[in-house]
Amino acid sequence: MEMVRLGKTQLMVTKNGFGALPVQRVDMETANHILRKAYNNGINYFDTARAYSDSEEKIGNALADVRENIIISTKTMAKTVEGFWTDLETSLEKMKTDYVDIYQFHNPPFCPKPGDGSGLYEAMLEAKEQGKVRHIGITSHSLAIAQEAVESGLYETLQFPFSYLASEKEEALVHLCEENDVGFICMKALAGGLITKSDVAYAYLAQFPVAPIWGIQKEWELDEFLSYNENPPVLTEERLAYIEKEKQELAGEFCRGCGYCMPCPVGIEINNCARMSLLLRRSPAAGHLSEAGQAKMKKIEDCIECGQCAAKCPYGLDTPNLLKKNYEDYKTFLK
Repeated sequence: MEMVRLGKTQLMVTKNGFGALPVQRVDMETANHILRKAYNNGINYFDTARAYSDSEEKIGNALADVRENIIISTKTMAKTVEGFWTDLETSLEKMKTDYVDIYQFHNPPFCPKPGDGSGLYEAMLEAKEQGKVRHIGITSHSLAIAQEAVESGLYETLQFPFSYLASEKEEALVHLCEENDVGFICMKALAGGLITKSDVAYAYLAQFPVAPIWGIQKEWELDEFLSYNENPPVLTEERLAYIEKEKQELAGEFCRGCGYCMPCPVGIEINNCARMSLLLRRSPAAGHLSEAGQAKMKKIEDCIECGQCAAKCPYGLDTPNLLKKNYEDYKTFLK
């Protein structure tokens, strides 16, 4: 199985990392089966977060007895030192472990540093001194914060969205990590579900020194990625042409579905409604056009133009306008 070195951590992780956000959506028995199957088939890297409801608990339930054989990264969204320690202790308890291999600040609005007044980085250092954290990482959707973190020398890993829809600036970020020996953990390699051919996504990422984590909640999804261990997809001329076509189709502003704009004060499911036009054309439409789907889209009519979603969007999107455009397009499918 192909391995990736995570920068100065010296950790060697499988090229197919297990993104455990989606397992919060399945029951404990199903999650246990999928997680254990991943481990039994050679996957050694599992990424989760305190914010992913019971994902950590499911990892602990499935993998506690093989803890020494796996690498776990999790995250805290804490804004205070007290919250940091509460999150860390809870994560350790849920995962039935006494240490986290990589503990990450989860998409903070700034780059935590010593002396910044928050005390967060100092708490991280103390946790590392206590042996509860082995390596310090950060996740971000902001290019500026990501660059600052890498150049600061304070972080051993960066988790950032990266796929074949990436811009030259995002590719430069990957190379910046390589130059600074910072491990690049690649999230959203399928662009939040907009990329539908995982073989093409895998082949593209194989060009870069990155460790992709694939969000998995169904066994067939796991099987698909496991098949690439023996037969890794390569970047053929056909796949390159497909990528160029995709870039043209998805050019411009589009919602990645990250959800950092949520919650909406009037209950709009922004992270799906703001990309509905793409979802209708790139996934089975029946569910989106159901009675429940129509009700979700109709909520857009309740938008009060508060601007909270736009202010929180890490990609700087004009979210209210994007919602309106998607709603108008959606209505054409109902005629």
